Amino acid sequence: MIVSKKKLAWQLALVASSVAVNSAALAAQPEWEGTVGAGAIYSPDYLGSDDYEWNAWPSLDASYGDTFFVSVTDGIGWNVVKQDDWRVAPFIGYTFGRDDTGDIDDLDKVDGGATAGLRVSYLDDAWRYSAAAETPFSGDIDGYRVRFKATYVTQLGERAAFTIGPRFGYTSADWTDDLFGVSNRESARSGIDAYDPSDGYFTVGGEASLSYYLTRQWSVTGLVGVSRLTGDAADSSIVDDTGDATQWRAGAFINYHF
Repeated sequence: MIVSKKKLAWQLALVASSVAVNSAALAAQPEWEGTVGAGAIYSPDYLGSDDYEWNAWPSLDASYGDTFFVSVTDGIGWNVVKQDDWRVAPFIGYTFGRDDTGDIDDLDKVDGGATAGLRVSYLDDAWRYSAAAETPFSGDIDGYRVRFKATYVTQLGERAAFTIGPRFGYTSADWTDDLFGVSNRESARSGIDAYDPSDGYFTVGGEASLSYYLTRQWSVTGLVGVSRLTGDAADSSIVDDTGDATQWRAGAFINYHF
């Protein structure tokens, strides 16, 4: 009888420990978290334009644990390297083309497309750093683009958060030619001077945002940013003659946090 009680005690202990382990495992499983929302952005008609318009825009920035992420700005990616505060992630993104609208409605449309890239990021207490390189695999754009950004994040009271930081980029010659080149045929049709870029270009700028939390789940965000085209992009006839090398943008969003 004593032996059977001991066996029963061991069995109960094993069951209890198994339940505790399974509960801990379930609690430790990663979940999706982030923000989703919508808003509008006031930006140039096309890259290099001096005409601006409002466009509806989605907002999405979500991650599954510290492994997968989905973002309007950063694409869809997977953190294959997670070492201390460093992350390395291949990703699928998207790049916009050039619409035949406004001052360049007589030029050929350049379709945007999906891109494949690699991003390296570093996080510390207040600053977030990110460097990414990508190349299109669909659409009308060839070449590659490299971008770097640094973002400072700080709380303003209990309900507000502020971010600010610089943005830099380099775009290859092929990519520049696709977006800023004007063929002789297009020139004859539109009256815009023909232009054949032979090199890439740099962009330099900055961005800031202010978010206010209405509740723990809902927030509103305003943002403003500016960038400057240089090199063969700034010298293009669609920028130098009909547009502007300085590009502004502003927007407002409402987001749900989950």
